[in-house]
Amino acid sequence: MFWKLGNRGSTGFLLVYRPPRCTKDSLPELLQVVADMLLETPSLVVLGDFNIHADTTLQGAARDFVESMASMGLSLNKFGPTHSHGHALDLVFTSMDVGDLTLTKSETKEVPWSDHFLVQLDFSATLPLCREVGPIRMVRPRYLMDPIGFQRVVGDALSQVDGLSADSLVARWNAELTRAIDCLAPKRPLRLHGARTAPWFSPELRVMKQSLRRLERRWRKTHSESDRTRVRAQRRAYQVAMAMAKRAFFAASIASAENSSRRLFQVVRNLSEPPVPPGPGRDPKISCNAFAKFFADKIAQIQKEVDSTVGAGPGRESARVLSGPVTWDQFQSVTSEDVDRLLGKVKPTTCLLDPCPSWLIKASREGLGDGLCGVVNASLCEGAFPDPLKEAVIKPLLKKTSLDPANLANYRPVSNLPFLGKVIERVVAEQLQARLEETDHLDPFQSGFRSHHGTETALVALVDDLRRARDKGESCFLVLLDLSAAFDTIDHNILLDRLEGLGAGGTVIQWFRSFLLGRVQKVVVGDECSDPWALTCGVPQGSVLSPMLFNIYMKPLGEIIRGFGLGVHQYADDTQLYLSFKSEPVKAVKALCECLEAVGGWMAANRLRLNPDKTEVLFLGDRERVGVGDSLVLNGVTVPLKDQVRSLGVILDSQLSMEAQVNSVSRAAVYQLHLVRRLRPYLPANCLARVVHALVISRLDYCNALYVGLPLKVTRKLQLIQNAAARLVTGSGRRDHITPVLRDLHWLPVRFRARFKVLVLTFKALNGLGPVYLKERLHPHHSARTLRSSAEGLLAVPSLREVRLQGTRQRAFSVVAPALWNALPLDVKEINNYLIFRRHLKAALFREVFNM
Repeated sequence: MFWKLGNRGSTGFLLVYRPPRCTKDSLPELLQVVADMLLETPSLVVLGDFNIHADTTLQGAARDFVESMASMGLSLNKFGPTHSHGHALDLVFTSMDVGDLTLTKSETKEVPWSDHFLVQLDFSATLPLCREVGPIRMVRPRYLMDPIGFQRVVGDALSQVDGLSADSLVARWNAELTRAIDCLAPKRPLRLHGARTAPWFSPELRVMKQSLRRLERRWRKTHSESDRTRVRAQRRAYQVAMAMAKRAFFAASIASAENSSRRLFQVVRNLSEPPVPPGPGRDPKISCNAFAKFFADKIAQIQKEVDSTVGAGPGRESARVLSGPVTWDQFQSVTSEDVDRLLGKVKPTTCLLDPCPSWLIKASREGLGDGLCGVVNASLCEGAFPDPLKEAVIKPLLKKTSLDPANLANYRPVSNLPFLGKVIERVVAEQLQARLEETDHLDPFQSGFRSHHGTETALVALVDDLRRARDKGESCFLVLLDLSAAFDTIDHNILLDRLEGLGAGGTVIQWFRSFLLGRVQKVVVGDECSDPWALTCGVPQGSVLSPMLFNIYMKPLGEIIRGFGLGVHQYADDTQLYLSFKSEPVKAVKALCECLEAVGGWMAANRLRLNPDKTEVLFLGDRERVGVGDSLVLNGVTVPLKDQVRSLGVILDSQLSMEAQVNSVSRAAVYQLHLVRRLRPYLPANCLARVVHALVISRLDYCNALYVGLPLKVTRKLQLIQNAAARLVTGSGRRDHITPVLRDLHWLPVRFRARFKVLVLTFKALNGLGPVYLKERLHPHHSARTLRSSAEGLLAVPSLREVRLQGTRQRAFSVVAPALWNALPLDVKEINNYLIFRRHLKAALFREVFNM
């Protein structure tokens, strides 16, 4: 039995009875019913007689059932025995996410007519908050901002660039664009309100609603049948118009997100739930200068602590790099076509320091291209980054809504930079990237902000090494290093030395020096602004160049770690080092400590702070057999050994079972399904499918190469989510068989999606579209004599002598990737184009799944 309660049916109740002699197959069937019901309501309560002894240690199918319920965001509430024999057979599962109804109290009472107890549940209800009235601010009406009219007002004022410095050109740029936007769309006072719960409510709908209310008042006064007919007709017309307005507004909002999953998530979140005001607005007692002082003092404190740790020791040698010959002394000038092409890659984010919205500049680039090109070339030729673009605006945002808004440490500084500066940076970044690729300068195991690299490639290689080591009977330490404000504490002189080691000189090194030095920033909250303060270290947050410069800065770290015999993978400032050993744990711990001491010394010498309190260690192996305790002492700090850690968004456990990761993904995907379900009545079919792909399926696919070969009981949890998403997109009923639904959508099941990802990574590695550290794990198959299969592009699969455990053969990338590749049809393996390969690969797997 299923029914809804709460505000507009926001909480659903599913009453279950499972007879005592049901087979264990009934539990997976019940899970599918629960997954389907999750689409009916954002908050679900599942209760009834399950005939599962929850008071004892759950085993087998019962344990898998409870874990699967938890993976869908439904937690088991325990409140003692519910049966006369002392067992808990009547269970209550409630949503972990708070809805309109929340379970506050539960108790049981014996009754004379049944051997089961009466279970009484108390729920508390929450009511939506009223919209608050905000202050009056000066804003520019967007509907007046016409790109054609904007170009006409600007005219030829920016076309003359000869003889002017970069600073002068930027000042003229800001002055002319400010004059044009003031002429086109002058500021007007507007009272800001809280988040609108119905932004689609148009003036036409307001008129229809007023007319409906007038007719209702007249009918209540006259009680005539003709007036009642008019009310019913007007109500139907109003409801139809309102539904059409919602549908049009939601479709337009989703279409505005283009191909950005992040933007699409924000749109869906704003449409389904009113946005919460940012943190600082909640506590007006905190001033902008207080924020500014806190952020500045935090960096100063880190520098002070680093100064106190610099001294003699391993890795504490001078951080300066001997300069090599200058091979890159000037930038290449750009044309208007180059700027136009790069302008399309810059995100249209507007800073408070910009003279006009950045989207208007991108829409008007045909008329502004010459002036923009002149500013860029002047900056490159002079070897100077314009001073007016060195100021940043900081907006403090609360890290989590559950944190105390009065505590300054709970805020994250979000930096906004002028749009024109980002365009110049984009030009330099393209030439710097070409230089890095030409010289192969970066660490081969650095995957952050590099083409053909990513978090998934780094994790696939890391987990592959750990699985192969465990297959050999070795134990492993995995250490996740934590840096405090790494981007904000980079030493400018050391970074310039590293750039000179890259061969930079002349106007190139002058430009980078100008880019780093002389920067200031200020905190802005609402209409308040702090005093600006100078930045003496760090690279600007939100900059296009900052990630690339950080990778150059961190290059020596990987060499130091590998010098101690440890493996390492990096993604920007996230560093994962690991050590495998078969015996002598004391010696392994000593080597690990020596390596971390050298890492700490290098960090201190390079003005970075390693945070030992947040460093996490995962041990993979039998602690009792190896003789490893519950913690390690690393550099005088006791670090507990954890059962699971989160690395680059993926939870790794000590058994590499991926169960914790699958449970976390399932809960997050269920929450996204709730958001999408609220919008389903107002979304066209194409928009609905796009939203589900971006918010739900993308979560199932993130790093799903790690799911290959997992047991069915683990992947079933993700399959339930995919089935629910498919029913949501197609509108299929709960009793419809899911296989035809997936086939019509052309969706591969979860297990085959994992195989698809592994084969895609294999193709990229073999064709120069992936990192070298993945390609090195794949080797061509060589036969002792010439066979017909020699020309089939086969890969060598490690033998049983090399890989003993079946789990490793099914899950380790270096083993399962060659096996899956060899099983592909020859015509698919011979394809060289990436997009064509993906299409043919999916078709081949699709035929295998659905027997087509």
